[in-house]
Amino acid sequence: MKVRVGFGYDVHKLVEGRDLWMGGIKLEHSLGLLGHSDADVLIHAICDALLGAANMRDIGYHFPDTSSDFENIDSKILLRKVVKLIADKGYSIGNVDATICAERPKMNPRIPEMKSTLAECMGISEDDISIKATTTEHLGFTGREEGISAYAVALING
Repeated sequence: MKVRVGFGYDVHKLVEGRDLWMGGIKLEHSLGLLGHSDADVLIHAICDALLGAANMRDIGYHFPDTSSDFENIDSKILLRKVVKLIADKGYSIGNVDATICAERPKMNPRIPEMKSTLAECMGISEDDISIKATTTEHLGFTGREEGISAYAVALING
């Protein structure tokens, strides 16, 4: 069996007039993330980690922001497509470990719901998904609440 690891990172700007989607669920917040899709940074980081592990480039390569096909798309759809892409190449997901960086809103109360949603999208157990949340102690763009970022590592087996 071949074991591979991939890393993903995503960041989007916080703006008024957009919904805030994180880990496939809608969060109540006065600001949302700006992007071509729903701008779910957690899912985008996970997609990049999975694609990287399979040596299949990145999310922007497969789902370009220049295509109207992906405008305002639910990122859960993109994640399901990524899981199929890596499966078609002979890989299955071992586990995913991710971190969300945001000052507000507090993510920890919603992590169980995110894990459940992501497990369903990826066809894996919630026990194979770790999601953590942190702040940047009011430092940088995250600390100034200008944006939210997420990091992810994925292990795949082939």
